[in-house]
Amino acid sequence: MTGARGRGKFATTRWTMVNAAADSAEVPARVALEQLCEVYWPPLYSYLRRRGHDREEAEDLTQGFFTRLLEGDVIRAADQARGRFRGFLLTALKRYVINEHERAIAARRGGNRLRFALDFDEAERTYASGAGTDDTPDRVFDRKWASLCLDRALASVRTEYEAAGKGRTASVLMPYLTDSGELPPYRAAAQQLQISEGAVKVAVHRLRQRFGVVLRQQVADTVLSPEDTEDEMRELMRAVAS
Repeated sequence: MTGARGRGKFATTRWTMVNAAADSAEVPARVALEQLCEVYWPPLYSYLRRRGHDREEAEDLTQGFFTRLLEGDVIRAADQARGRFRGFLLTALKRYVINEHERAIAARRGGNRLRFALDFDEAERTYASGAGTDDTPDRVFDRKWASLCLDRALASVRTEYEAAGKGRTASVLMPYLTDSGELPPYRAAAQQLQISEGAVKVAVHRLRQRFGVVLRQQVADTVLSPEDTEDEMRELMRAVAS
């Protein structure tokens, strides 16, 4: 499901589906919620670590939070943050941490209620790589969210190119999308792809355009309106630039 528009209307997205079905147990809404949670849990884990929770506590809180999210009425309780899934999750997590008793957390550890196979080793590695900064917990959350959005968009575009038989083109040109360091001149890419330098420039332009469309679609899938999409895109760019 994408955030594409049709006839002037904002299309149904995963988050609009979840939001509309907050008072029911509809299977499509639950699946949509699970898909969003699978994408957004690493930023929440990083937030908890930055708040001072050790690794074990952060793992327990993350697993416990998503169990509560899927089984309870957390969505209805976080109504004021429902416009954007990112904002909803962070607000709901903060409330969960405040209200959760340590004994309840410990009781879940090793239980049978876990809903996700979460790779905490990878999450810890990526958190530790930026742990030396002075960012606040909220800032760590935003930066991790932005990084995941970019990674998912890049992976999606690469998959599209490979499916179209253009995997080599993607491999050569992908660095021109995100690498802020010194890149090889277009003539080097032209030699690798055996096309003209002008054709490389056109190909990079098209790749950037497609990447922008895919990134915007992925962001749009987590909000309720086009206005929220634009706000989220600006927040993403600010997080990446900082």
